[in-house]
Amino acid sequence: MSREIKVYDTTLRDGTQGEGVSFSMEDKVRIAQRLDALGIHYIEGGWPGSNPKDLRFFKRVQDAVFKTAKITAFGSTRRPGVRPQEDSNIQALVEAGPPVVTIFGKSWDLHVTHALGTTLEENIAMIGDSVAYLLKHFEEVIYDAEHFFDGFKKNREYALATLTAAEAAGAHCLVLCDTNGGGLPHEIVEIIREVKKHVKPESPLGIHVHNDTECAVANTLAAVSEGVNHVQGTMNGYGERCGNANLVSIIPNLMLKMGLDCIPSANLRELRDVSRFVSELANRKPWGSQPYVGDSAFAHKGGIHVSAVLKHAETYEHVDPETVGNHRRVLVSELAGQSNILWKAKEYGIDLDKNTPEARRILELLKRMEDEGFQFEGAEASFELLMERALGNHKPYFDLDGFRVIVEEERGDAEPVAEATVRLKVKGIAEHTAASGHGPVNALDHALRKALQEFYPNLREMSLLDYKVRILDESKGTAAKTRVLITSGDGDETWGTVGVADNIIEDTGQALVDSIEYKLRRDERRSSS
Repeated sequence: MSREIKVYDTTLRDGTQGEGVSFSMEDKVRIAQRLDALGIHYIEGGWPGSNPKDLRFFKRVQDAVFKTAKITAFGSTRRPGVRPQEDSNIQALVEAGPPVVTIFGKSWDLHVTHALGTTLEENIAMIGDSVAYLLKHFEEVIYDAEHFFDGFKKNREYALATLTAAEAAGAHCLVLCDTNGGGLPHEIVEIIREVKKHVKPESPLGIHVHNDTECAVANTLAAVSEGVNHVQGTMNGYGERCGNANLVSIIPNLMLKMGLDCIPSANLRELRDVSRFVSELANRKPWGSQPYVGDSAFAHKGGIHVSAVLKHAETYEHVDPETVGNHRRVLVSELAGQSNILWKAKEYGIDLDKNTPEARRILELLKRMEDEGFQFEGAEASFELLMERALGNHKPYFDLDGFRVIVEEERGDAEPVAEATVRLKVKGIAEHTAASGHGPVNALDHALRKALQEFYPNLREMSLLDYKVRILDESKGTAAKTRVLITSGDGDETWGTVGVADNIIEDTGQALVDSIEYKLRRDERRSSS
């Protein structure tokens, strides 16, 4: 049996410290569920002592079921001169109530004296007191030794003493952090070798590094090669400054290159989907050249490369792209496999065989729509409906004949008034309805559901949770095509839908219609099963 590496994801906390990265609470819940399905061991949900949204997240996920992951809260050691039971940040961790907590403490004497403004002795006591207190309230306490590598370089004995304090107090894992991201692989290796001489052999070690030297992935793998069994990072490497260690690269490197157990091997082919799912919810354009999962990762352009790879893929591909959910692309004549579509069909309970006219029809439709700007990561509901329509199985619950949205700017300090009018047919009956809302999207959502609720009362349970807009061709300015991603929910489930058009209201209408159709279809299937 090979050695197992525990993966600790901090996208929802450290990842959101990256410039331009932000998630709503529902985004965070959806991402946590996808990471759990991928097989991640720990999901750090946020710092409940720092903001109300993170505290609400921990309350929200208490009712969710996680098959693999342990939800983890993040916080700091107690403040100088304050007992843990009287420290507001410590108590916020306890109130959040997840099974695992991670706290960080200072390892660099410079931070102790200049940032915290306390003594070296008090900092040691803060670490030990905090770990010991939290062990009374949590299944596991993980200790992040902040700035450990820099601290070790400046004051070796003190940095080691902070680790000893956490170890003696009973921390389940000692995580060595390269918080400034300035370390190189050979330095990481040398310092870890020294650390192992001073901690108990049974004390698990972890690694948390940033990417300021473009070495975060390399530093993580170097640490694992020295016996570290707990790795921290974020999806797509999101994080402060230059980012965190990129788990999308680390996971396949651990499994495919180093032969180590990590996530379940069958789940590795979901890696690309998860990477792009997180990108969409972060409203960030996926990195085309990202190793393993980027569009260009297995793209080949002309000449001897294409000739060779079509005869023997390994000539120019270091792994089979399908192992990570990607596919080979020949840029002069794009080749797309059917495996992803068949996998999705199975996931949605749709009977679809390989190499059938139906599969080819879906494939061609998908390629055409993606060429138009559609992306279905984060819009699973729209993709499910796309397959049903291509197969001729789609049952329209209503026909939208048209709609109009007016935004009226009033005098004074009053906010603009948005009003939407919709015309549709439902069960053979024509409906012509108007509704107002906070902005055009909210108004159109209200008008659609107002027209339909008499016929489908279950739509009253449904609400629009989030709305994101992506500009697809910036060079065209205000004439640019846009993609809209909508997240909807009904208390039992959340789902995403997508629309693409030259007009932002038109693509919003597409996504809203899909969202309602998905809700009605899912409820009908549940009631008949």
